Amino acid sequence: MPLILLIESSTEVCSVALSSNGRILAIKENQHGLSHSELLGVYIRDILKENKLSTSQLDAIAVSKGPGSYTGLRIGVSIAKGICFAAQKPLIAISSLDAMANYIAQNPDEYNLEINNNTLIAPMIDARRMEVYTRMYDSKGLALDEITAKIIDKDSYSEILTSKKILFCGNGAFKCSDTLTNENAIFTEPEKASARFMLNLAEESFNNLDFVDVAYFEPYYLKDFVATIPKNKIIS
Repeated sequence: MPLILLIESSTEVCSVALSSNGRILAIKENQHGLSHSELLGVYIRDILKENKLSTSQLDAIAVSKGPGSYTGLRIGVSIAKGICFAAQKPLIAISSLDAMANYIAQNPDEYNLEINNNTLIAPMIDARRMEVYTRMYDSKGLALDEITAKIIDKDSYSEILTSKKILFCGNGAFKCSDTLTNENAIFTEPEKASARFMLNLAEESFNNLDFVDVAYFEPYYLKDFVATIPKNKIIS
């Protein structure tokens, strides 16, 4: 089975894991604050060193492709590309939303969840105010629609919630809990993204030779980066 380095940097979480044969062999992550530029390289170096590996021994690198933090995605993808170029390894790109939904569907007991055919999964990544990046999945973690930037109000998902239970998770979900009050709206862990959620999809992509072009691949930002200008300019 492939030996894959997993890199998750699409949110405030900085996470690196090493996987093989359907198992996470090692993981290092910081769940607080955007410190990706400082920690990603250190985590990768330490995981490889502690497992007595070099990048040449990896079979592939998998990286979160978005949507999410513009800066976090740019840093994670840049580091992943650098390793792929230097070690001549293939690159796998996985949506954090896909990874989270797949993980929940495969591991409901970890979060004390009961999932059946009448259950949908809606991971959410925080965008701003009441906006989230989200996508709907069935009980097996298979996507049912496209990734969108959605503004949540009291009418969001109302038609679906009349007949189905929706599991909302991710760092954008809990800010919506006071707005989505239907009894079929269930707010659950995981709240934070993690490289370990990428395991199954990364191995599946590797076995299917589903790689992205290292030279031309760009993260899926979903929305353009907007630079802001401070109100109080400092004149030197």
